[in-house]
Amino acid sequence: MAYSHQEIDSKWQDLWTKNQIYKAEFPSTKPKYYALDMFPYPSAKGLHVGHLASYTPTDVVSRYKRAQGFNVLHPMGFDAFGLPAEQFAIQTGTHPALTTEEAINNFRRQMDAFGFSFDWDRSLSTADPKFYKWTQFIFTELYKKGLAYQKEVPVNWCPALKTVLANEEVVDGKSERGGHPVIRMPMKQWMLKITDYSEPLLQGLDTVDFPDRTKEGQKNWIGKSLGAEIRFAIKGEKTETLTVFTTRPDTLFGATFMVLAPEHPAVLEITPTEKLPEVKAYIDSTSRKSEVDRKAAKEKSGCFTGAFAIHPITKKELPIWIADYVLIDYGSGAIMAVPGHDERDFEFAQKYGLEIVRVVEGGDELPYSGDGQMVNSDFLNGLSKEDAIKKMVSHLENQNLGHGQVQYKLRDWLFSRQRYWGEPIPVVKNIKDGSIKPLSLAELPVELPEVANYEPSESGEAPLARNTAWVNYSEDYTREVDTMPGSAGSSWYFLRYTDPHNENELASPEAQKYWMPVDLYLGGPEHTVGHLLYSRFWQRFLYEQGHATTPEPYAKLAHQGMILGPDGEKMSKSRGNVINPDDVKADFGADAIRVYICFMGPYDRDKPWSTDGIYGVRRFLDRIWRLCLDEDQNVQLQDGAEFPEDAQKVLHKTIKKVAQDIESLNFNTAVSAMMIYTNELYKLPKVSKEMVLPLIQILAPFAPHFCEELWQRLGQTGFVCVTPWPQYDENLCVDNLLVTAVQVNGKTRGTIDVEANTSEDEALKLAHNLKTVQAQLEGKNIVKVIYKPGRILNIIAK
Repeated sequence: MAYSHQEIDSKWQDLWTKNQIYKAEFPSTKPKYYALDMFPYPSAKGLHVGHLASYTPTDVVSRYKRAQGFNVLHPMGFDAFGLPAEQFAIQTGTHPALTTEEAINNFRRQMDAFGFSFDWDRSLSTADPKFYKWTQFIFTELYKKGLAYQKEVPVNWCPALKTVLANEEVVDGKSERGGHPVIRMPMKQWMLKITDYSEPLLQGLDTVDFPDRTKEGQKNWIGKSLGAEIRFAIKGEKTETLTVFTTRPDTLFGATFMVLAPEHPAVLEITPTEKLPEVKAYIDSTSRKSEVDRKAAKEKSGCFTGAFAIHPITKKELPIWIADYVLIDYGSGAIMAVPGHDERDFEFAQKYGLEIVRVVEGGDELPYSGDGQMVNSDFLNGLSKEDAIKKMVSHLENQNLGHGQVQYKLRDWLFSRQRYWGEPIPVVKNIKDGSIKPLSLAELPVELPEVANYEPSESGEAPLARNTAWVNYSEDYTREVDTMPGSAGSSWYFLRYTDPHNENELASPEAQKYWMPVDLYLGGPEHTVGHLLYSRFWQRFLYEQGHATTPEPYAKLAHQGMILGPDGEKMSKSRGNVINPDDVKADFGADAIRVYICFMGPYDRDKPWSTDGIYGVRRFLDRIWRLCLDEDQNVQLQDGAEFPEDAQKVLHKTIKKVAQDIESLNFNTAVSAMMIYTNELYKLPKVSKEMVLPLIQILAPFAPHFCEELWQRLGQTGFVCVTPWPQYDENLCVDNLLVTAVQVNGKTRGTIDVEANTSEDEALKLAHNLKTVQAQLEGKNIVKVIYKPGRILNIIAK
């Protein structure tokens, strides 16, 4: 006999909705808890099991917190702008708004079908003008503070998609979406000065509970380095100099050549006429490589410019090369090459026959990157690395050749896209002098106009440029035709959930002070140096401007693992290992899937899907059902049935453990504890409601439909999901018996179970019952006993 999940699931979903069980209250005197999932892109394909792996843990926590008396904010929205809907529009001519709305409706239907306790009254879509009005407002605030600007920069251009892609959207030199080749080309783009926040973003990591790998990922991406800037004169040039940044100014005497990024503005100026064709050809070939390819290239390539730099101390002439392993966006786009102590410089020098000099002692061969005393370095000889750096920086500053410098690898955020389906950038440009003016709040939102063709031009001009009536803002001004990237709306959406219907501000200070920061934020680790960094930047900026009440958006961050196919591989259509959650739900019910996802293993590990595993979870739920109801679906629990103390202990330990495990996100061990208690109940001759109702309450966050139905059938009133969490008796959670290791002459020979007040003599009697102890004591006399109940019984015998 099994419960009818089809009937039960829909019944309780309707009742929860009708009674607004999940509505977050504001204002409220209750303590708050804000649980948030990284919102999805509403794909026409609907939910996949990856979504379930993310949303189920936060839903369990949200339901648990409600039962604890918290006012829970657990919202859901949709990251609706982006390439997929636009590409579909290009292929079919269907407006992206239509396909996006259809996908959103499908997602909501599926999410409700799995019992996720979202407050839909607070739902949002980044493509809704009522929402992106405030995204545009934030942009104008950034512009006014000098943090939004235009610049011609090398970008990742995808000819197939006809759009610029962010670095994180390029994988192995190809677009993440579609796998199309990506090239580098210069283009005027809107940029956000996230680099101004490098140090605050680093320091903020010390104030939040993030996984160590995420903190390290952001620290490495920001890439704080201490070093020096050094100026090199150029042979034959009176005023032109090249500036390099190095973290190892102590190795300056080992610099034997210089390398510039091919895009460096000085390249064509310093290159002699006879070398220009060769240099231009190399620059052109480099432009066809993505930044990712350039970083990953095993084979170094370069081109000699024909120009020479002058070593600032030795006055030696250093040949100036260009090479694709130097990037214009890091530092000054120029390096002093020290091949004796840098692997990339060494490989380059070997390939092109350039001089290699040792200036640091150590290692059997070059290149050597470790520490050691300085050699071949004039006034630095014999010094350690630290002392040599200090002395060199002091010398550079005294001779006006350079200075100490803090450098960051973080680069400004490329913020414009040549797409249709995105937020219009709310500025206008003066036709005569090119000056830019941000639009006022009263003019926002700038809504997307209709266009005849959603596809960008071959040259990269955005689709919005075709709507001339819209572009011509006035007689003197034209509108910006680029749109914002998909990461714009997701950089602040968590704030809007706190006050989603406010027409006068992005979110009121009162609502933010109550709800923010997010108490638990869960999503994939792939967003470490994209969304998670960008949203921290925007939050800190809004905090400084008085639009946000906390400097950090998330108090605690967690990353869910990936659900793999039954074959242990990543799910994909080509492998034929994709699990459709709708199909599994039809067979097993929403609750069986929810409990199975929690039971599969640690939430943050990758786990293969197993049909046998979900069968086992369904059997677990059916066993609880049969414990309570007979074959005719009548309650068969007996009031007054004896509740043995051993069983009571298991119950109270289970209540305590499930609460602790939910708090620590150890959902698999929580489910395991409930399975153990269920087995304990099956050992009893009679079972009463007193024994079962607490189990239903603690299982409810995991299997809400199932537990609501049993709660009702067992004669309880109200909803179990908001019934106060059961209390446990700490005295019943303490084991009377303590496992104690038995040693003979310091070597463990077994264990005995003793009570806290068990005497030494009684403990010795128990130890003598162990055959392993008997064998070791045969023919010997006990000369000393060391006894600590629960820890050790050490018998010293001769």
